[in-house]
Amino acid sequence: MHKYELGIVLHPHMEDEAVKAEHDLITELIERFGGVIEKVDNWGKRKLAYEIKKVHEGFYCFFYINAPADLPAQMETRLRIREQLMRFMIIRRDDIA
Repeated sequence: MHKYELGIVLHPHMEDEAVKAEHDLITELIERFGGVIEKVDNWGKRKLAYEIKKVHEGFYCFFYINAPADLPAQMETRLRIREQLMRFMIIRRDDIA
């Protein structure tokens, strides 16, 4: 098992229920592929560092995960097709003991 961090940015025009539904879907995907969520850090709506398709804000959320090595590839293929997900990044956290 490796430690990963998944950062996502959701579209700012989503309702609170839709944001929660996206978080639940991502949690379900992580668990389906053998991952265990250690912590979820929800930052809420923040200004983007740069404009994405004329949008200046987004909902930020970070998932800290213990998972097998194939999880990033499996997650990436599923997250790419999510319309409300503006950006995502999965990194391996080697610095966490």
